Amino acid sequence: MRRSYFEEGKWGGDLKILALDSSGLVASVALAEDDNLIAEYTVQYKKTHSQTLLPMLEEIGRMVELDLSTVDAIAVAAGPGSFTGLRIGSATAKGLAFALGKPIIPVPTLDGLAFQMCGAKDLVCPIMDARRSQVYTGIYEFQSDRTGRSAYDMHVIRQQCAVSFDEIAEALNKLDRSVIFLGDGVPVFRERMEQVMCVPFTVAPLHRARQSAAALASLGRLYYEQGRTVDGAAFAPDYLRLSQAERERAEKEREKSL
Repeated sequence: MRRSYFEEGKWGGDLKILALDSSGLVASVALAEDDNLIAEYTVQYKKTHSQTLLPMLEEIGRMVELDLSTVDAIAVAAGPGSFTGLRIGSATAKGLAFALGKPIIPVPTLDGLAFQMCGAKDLVCPIMDARRSQVYTGIYEFQSDRTGRSAYDMHVIRQQCAVSFDEIAEALNKLDRSVIFLGDGVPVFRERMEQVMCVPFTVAPLHRARQSAAALASLGRLYYEQGRTVDGAAFAPDYLRLSQAERERAEKEREKSL
């Protein structure tokens, strides 16, 4: 699957996208209009997303004198990620979509993370700590557009998934190319990387190491033009796996059936 970005003359004018990401440790809100990033507010601190996301949105609105009715669509990290974080982001996006009568642009979380490294020559492997010795991850590469213009194709080599770190490391080793890792799973699995990675690897610098609503806005712009939107009623996060409560309930039901 190949996706082209920043192709000259491709986009219509005055497209305004509000982007929200609360899928991981970071809370991030951004506003983009056409090729311009108007504002981005990103926080990774001790507060919960329920305490940060709406105040951040309100602060951006105040700083740039935003009239929410002028927004064309709301891009949101659609999962996987923190179950609580995804629910907060989903509820916020759905509330805005209902109130404003605007569509939602669901952006897969790992795609958004990978796009932080747009233009990288190495393979890009975002990893999020999924607990239970697993990571949410995927494998991506960027290739220059053959038209010679300032554009890149993002090739999804492996779709986002929930696997052990050793499994994704094995897949990367088989591809036999240098890799860039990013995401909140990097510090958790850094020691394991040193043990099992057979190909050269680096980790993303701090300004590209976590989720960014600006990256969602960039992808959201492409998706919007492709018609990949849903209304507020139809949107639901993609958790990729059951929550802990759901797993425990299923285990209890299985034990009862024995």
